[in-house]
Amino acid sequence: MTVTKPKRHCSSRKGTLRAVPSNFSVERKQGEALGDFAARVLREGIRVGSLLPGEHLREADVARWLNMSRTPVREAFHRLASEGLLMTGPWNGAKVIELDQQRLVELYAVREALEGAAARLAAQHASKAEIQNLFRIADSEKEARNNPARLVLINAELHQAIYSATHNRYLLQSLNGIADTLGLLRHSTFVISGSAEQAHKEHLDILGAIRDRNPDKAEKAARIHVSNSLALRLELLRRSVQQ
Repeated sequence: MTVTKPKRHCSSRKGTLRAVPSNFSVERKQGEALGDFAARVLREGIRVGSLLPGEHLREADVARWLNMSRTPVREAFHRLASEGLLMTGPWNGAKVIELDQQRLVELYAVREALEGAAARLAAQHASKAEIQNLFRIADSEKEARNNPARLVLINAELHQAIYSATHNRYLLQSLNGIADTLGLLRHSTFVISGSAEQAHKEHLDILGAIRDRNPDKAEKAARIHVSNSLALRLELLRRSVQQ
C-alpha cells in the first residue's frame, strides 16, 4: 500500500483532511501493522508540513484516506498524542499540536542536550569520508543563502549527517523524534535577516571541532547553535503575535 494523496479532495474547514501534495508518498512496509503504518504516515505528514499545527483530523477522514478501518487510525492518534505531536479530544479525532512559547522552550532544551551529544560523538567516531561529506553539505549553504526553502533542506541534510556520524542508533532515534516535532513549526528562521550567515558560521564551528577530533569543543559549538536557534524561534513567535 502506498499513500500519495486522499481518495477525495477535502475542504480545509475544521474536521476535514486537506488534500496533501502529490509529492507526499509513504509506502507500507511488508508485514507492517496498520496502526504502525497510519502513525508513520501521519508523522511524516507533520514533518513535511502536509498536516499543519492546529489542524483537526477526524478518524473517518483519515481512515478513508488510508483505506483502512477507524481502529488502526485511532491507535495511531493515541500513539502520536503520546509523542506530543497530536492532541486527542471530544471531537472524535485529534488535533495537530501547536507549539506555544513554553512548549518551544522545553523542546529546545532537549534538542540542545541531544545535539550536543551528537556533535561530541561525531567528533569521536566520524570517518574521514563522513567528515568530508559534512563539509560538502555545509559548503552548499553559501550558494543557497538567499533561498530560505533550499536552506531548510540543506540544514536538515547537514544535521542528519551529523547524527549518522555518531554511529549510535539510540541517539539517532531520539534525534529523529525531535525532528518530527520540529515539523510543527510553520516558518523557517532563515526568513530573519542575517540568520543564514549566522547558521553557516555556527555549522562550520561544529564541523571544525568534529574534524579536529575535539569532543568538548564540538558539543559546546552545537549547544550554542541550538541556543541561538531558539532565540530566533522566539523572535519569530513574537512577530507572529504582533501581527
